[in-house]
Amino acid sequence: MLSRFRHVVVEGPIGAGKTSLARRLATRMDAELVLENADENPFLPRFYEDRRRYALPVQLFFLVARIEQARRLGQDELFSSARVADFMLEKDLLFARLLLDEVEFRLYHQLYSGLKPQAAAPDLVIYLQAKPSALVERVKRRGRPYERQITETYLTELSKAYSEFFYHYDASPLLIVNSENLNFADKDADFELLLQRMQDMRGAREFFNLGT
Repeated sequence: MLSRFRHVVVEGPIGAGKTSLARRLATRMDAELVLENADENPFLPRFYEDRRRYALPVQLFFLVARIEQARRLGQDELFSSARVADFMLEKDLLFARLLLDEVEFRLYHQLYSGLKPQAAAPDLVIYLQAKPSALVERVKRRGRPYERQITETYLTELSKAYSEFFYHYDASPLLIVNSENLNFADKDADFELLLQRMQDMRGAREFFNLGT
């Protein structure tokens, strides 16, 4: 039963379909939807034009915003309904290691370590994977102007960082989903297949891959 999952996180690189799936899961589970709202970061458009110059401010903005969200959710934890989120705080370190130089990362990590709230681990993390070429196509289709600068090279680096992060991740049960041949937003059959895999979860780490 899905009711055993009170806190579900959907993660994956840009274009993987995190937010679309999180929205649909929240509706099905009658859960609170918690979004990272990347569009609210004023440095993001400039970051995609000049990654080196704006990497630190874009990461610091995300850090402060997500910590504030985590603190609010922690305060409400005993009283709220189930939750589905399209981000996890720990992934900020993933982006920071990828984007910042050594000096910037030391500064960032000091702030991260001092500010990070103590939050309960999710009951389930769904990690969406796809080839960089598929991610590029999805990013193009959603048509956000500032994302036009995103390259397949960047998404390849990001996908590799996510793979390494989740290879070592053991804080919560993890369902790794190859999303290349799945469309959870528009295809009911695909979404129902995912729900069944969630309900059937028994181990700490399982895989869901639908062949062509």
